Parts: sequence; C-alpha cells; structure tokens
Amino acid sequence: MSEYTIGILILACVNLISVLGLSLLTGFTGQFNFGQAGFMAIGAYTAAILTTRLGAPMAVAIAAAMAMSGLASVLIGYPTLRLKGDYFAIGTLGFAEAIRLVIENFDKLTGGSRGIPRIQTYTTLPVALAAVAVALVVVASYIGSTHGRNCIAIREDEMAAEAIGVDAFRYKQVSFAINAVLAGLSGALLAHYVGFIQPSMFGLVKSTEMIVIVIFGGMQSLTGAVIATFLLTALPEVLRAAMAWRLVLYGVLVVFIMIVRPEGVMGTWELSPRNVKAAFARLRSKARPERAGKAG
Repeated sequence: MSEYTIGILILACVNLISVLGLSLLTGFTGQFNFGQAGFMAIGAYTAAILTTRLGAPMAVAIAAAMAMSGLASVLIGYPTLRLKGDYFAIGTLGFAEAIRLVIENFDKLTGGSRGIPRIQTYTTLPVALAAVAVALVVVASYIGSTHGRNCIAIREDEMAAEAIGVDAFRYKQVSFAINAVLAGLSGALLAHYVGFIQPSMFGLVKSTEMIVIVIFGGMQSLTGAVIATFLLTALPEVLRAAMAWRLVLYGVLVVFIMIVRPEGVMGTWELSPRNVKAAFARLRSKARPERAGKAG
C-alpha cells in the first residue's frame, strides 16, 4: 500500500472518530451541532501544546485533549442544551467561532494565526484504526443500551419522553459530552498526523463537513457514517485530476445523493449478522417467484 493511500486512510479514520460522536448527538439524539470544529480545535491544541512545549507523552496528551473537550462541552452545554430547535445549533456555531478567535489571540500559548509547527507525527494507521475501533464500540454500545433508546425517544418527541420519566436534559448532556470527547480525540490525532495546526483548519467549513458526512451516510446509521466518511474523504482525492473543478464536482455529487436519497445512503440500516441474514432472505424470496415464472 502506497504512502499516499495510507495518508488518505489515516485522515478518514481521524474524521470518522469525530463523525461517530456527531452521529450520536445529531442522528440519534436529535441535536444539531455546528460547533464540532471547536471541540476538535480544543483537542488538537491541548495535545500539541503538551507534546511540543512540555514534552508530555502522546498518551497523556490524548487523555488531556479528551478531558478538555469534555469539560468544554459541560460549560457550553449547560446553557445551550436548554434551547430548543435551531437556537442550539446557533449557540454551538457561536461557541466554535469563539474558540477559533481565542486561539488566534493567544499568541504566546497557541502561536496565534501562525499556528503550531513541527508537531511530532505520532499518528500512524494502526493507531488511527485502534482509536476508530474504540470509538465505534463506545458509540454502538451506548446506542444499543437503555440510555441510547432514551436518546432516540428524545429525538422522536422530547415532551413525550419526559412524560414517561426520561430526563431529557441529562441525556442530551451525556450525548454532548461523548461527542465532545471523541472530537477532542480526533483533533489530537489530526494534529499529530499533519504535524502542523492553525486556527483556519477549525472553522465553519470543518463543522459543516462533519454534518454533511452524517447526513450523507444516514443520520440513524453508524454503518452509513463509516461508509460516508471513507467515501467523502477519498472523493476529493479521486477527483484531483479535475483540478479546480474537483470541489465543484464533489459538491454536485453530494447534493445529488441528498436529493435522490434524502434519508442518506444507508438510511436506518445497520450492518449486523441479523440484518445481513434478513437481507439475504429477502433476496432469496424475490428470486423464487422469478424462477417459478420461468419454469411455468
């Protein structure tokens, strides 16, 4: 496997960790978050400062990045998660922009708009794959538990969920925290793969990219999130031969899929032994009448 292909796979894995957290919050809990880049920035800068300026081990830097992002989610989530509808999305958007501006103005600590260069590249493909596996197990286990079903109930009808005893605010806080922790991990791995970070890497475009991936794959499908992340991370590179038109073609393809299949590529379908068995059973049942018609 070429270095170029390995690089794309690492970037896809880094993006997937953040997308899985966003899928839990947006797809399964129903809270649109446009501040994902803010949590990634906190994770990236925390880890980079610890490894480059304080000489901390990578494991310590990652743990601190996740903790700082989780703490930020508690601070911003307490007032904003009480907002309804689009107001929460607007609040998270403001949070991400505030984080970017704070980073730009703390020159001595963060390097300001110049960023932090010469970051040790610890993120390899095995490290990225291991992090993805842990994130996928955590999110899938949470969704499959009673807590996950309560989150889905909140997404479907928050008032009805509260009427049967579900503490909607607490569950939204937990989902928001898990999302932030995974985004912090993603940011830390990104910083130590690229080897350089600056505030412009964590703007609105990055948050929008994460949201697009979740919607593209299917807001209620982790399988869709995985497929969409690898597809949309690799697609701009596949279209690189089109030069300046590649991002236009990328946007057209994304819009086309969303128009043709608004529920996403996978919809609500998950890759599991039971679902695969049921799919094969449906294919066999469809094939039998065709064979019977030909025999007649």
